[in-house]
Amino acid sequence: MIKFMKKHLNLLGHRVFLVPFIMIVQIVIIFLMAVEFYSYFIVFYIICSIFSLLMVLHIVNSRANPSYKIAWIIPIMILPLFGLLLYFLFGGNQLTRRQKAKMKNIYYKQLKYKDSHNIVMSELRYENISAYNQVKYIQDYSLTNVCKHTKTTYLSNGRNYYNKIIEAIKSAKKYIFLEYFIIGEGKMWNTILEILKQKVLDGVEVRVIYDDFGCIMTLPNHYDKTLEQLGIKTAVFNRFVPNLKSKFNNRDHRKIAIIDGHIAFTGGINLADEYIGEKVRFGHWKDNGIMLEGEAVWNFTVMFLSMWDFIKEENEDYEKYRSTLEYETSSDGYVIPYSDSPWDSEAIGETVYLNLIGKANKYIYITTPYLVIDNEMITALTTAAKRGVDVRIITPGIPDKKLVSEVTKAYYNQLLESGIKIYEYSKGFIHAKTFAVDDEYATIGTVNLDYRSLYLHFECGVWLYACSTILRVKKDFTSTLKECREIKLKNLGKLTWFNTLKRQILKAFAPLM
Repeated sequence: MIKFMKKHLNLLGHRVFLVPFIMIVQIVIIFLMAVEFYSYFIVFYIICSIFSLLMVLHIVNSRANPSYKIAWIIPIMILPLFGLLLYFLFGGNQLTRRQKAKMKNIYYKQLKYKDSHNIVMSELRYENISAYNQVKYIQDYSLTNVCKHTKTTYLSNGRNYYNKIIEAIKSAKKYIFLEYFIIGEGKMWNTILEILKQKVLDGVEVRVIYDDFGCIMTLPNHYDKTLEQLGIKTAVFNRFVPNLKSKFNNRDHRKIAIIDGHIAFTGGINLADEYIGEKVRFGHWKDNGIMLEGEAVWNFTVMFLSMWDFIKEENEDYEKYRSTLEYETSSDGYVIPYSDSPWDSEAIGETVYLNLIGKANKYIYITTPYLVIDNEMITALTTAAKRGVDVRIITPGIPDKKLVSEVTKAYYNQLLESGIKIYEYSKGFIHAKTFAVDDEYATIGTVNLDYRSLYLHFECGVWLYACSTILRVKKDFTSTLKECREIKLKNLGKLTWFNTLKRQILKAFAPLM
């Protein structure tokens, strides 16, 4: 009984409770101030209404997604004061003048390494103008370069990813860069950490970036200081602090590992035990990743160092970390990594997906843990199915978030009616984020099919054309289908009026989830 009480008292003292509590106190103080003005109700109400109208005009004229705008306009108009407070707390995406200056400097720094006129682009334009157009968009807006001399290895599950990343980290001679949304103490991270500690002693430079909110329940508070004491340089993205001005919605959702500038990893896999099957959560955890070896790794190196510069306010010499190896990798298609930022008004992750859907002629195979999509994505997917493309989507059979799962199911009818086939992974939770198209294209990365990934998070991925890896992605998808149940329109059943209303409300506010 005493142990039980101590456990729960410790939990209540955790910052996941303390930070919201302090913020609630701030909101209550504002509320009490508002009550003081209640005697001037008419004047107060008019002032709040004017501010609400101005904010609605600002939202309507912003570049945000229309669904996202509507989801905020409703609470602002119904509850002017608290709607505004919530928007300032969670909805605003404006940078301070200082942050804008930092981002501008980093942008021009990245721009120096973008080569739009390289020989690979010329070859691609001659080979396939459709693929060239997709790559041109990625190069221009993600500031990365398409490459050929790059070996890609598809990693179909967490265990394969774990084995490969351990092998790569052990081989490091110069540096190891790790950037992850979640790092969790346990077998996976503890094993990696022991290797990193030895590598530091061997003179290898080790850097780690982790998202503070992503690790709030998986790492001790101020874990960065622990790593720094071990000689591991550490940066924490967007600390979770009790400040109403904080941008809580913007998280670093990327998963990147770079070893010596010539090996890189990305995909859906974080550095925690559920991703490798050592910890059971939501049934069997199905995930994937990709390993790059060769020229394309430089793109990830620049991504990582750019994020490091932003968090630590440093000005790194990126050239120090460029690999000097001569790559002899035979040509196996075209590879271009990409990143997406919520602070540049360009939804790169979504546009990459939309471009792939628009170019499909035979099939589109998609795996995603969440299916909370806007009108543009719905239109693209349903139009593809209506023109005869075989569109198939795998979602989790056991969800990690019940409300989000309800929203996902709310889209089933419309998608199924257009001819899209939907499957739920019977064994558990599927966390992979992949598109495979026509045996020609694929993308593997961190971008979920939900508003949070598409508009609010820092994300990354790898776009592939004419690579043998694409067929491995397809093969993994078709193998996974055998462990899924197909959702049929006739089997969905008629919802009660309460469940129908619940899903309608959830869909309306889906952009805020």
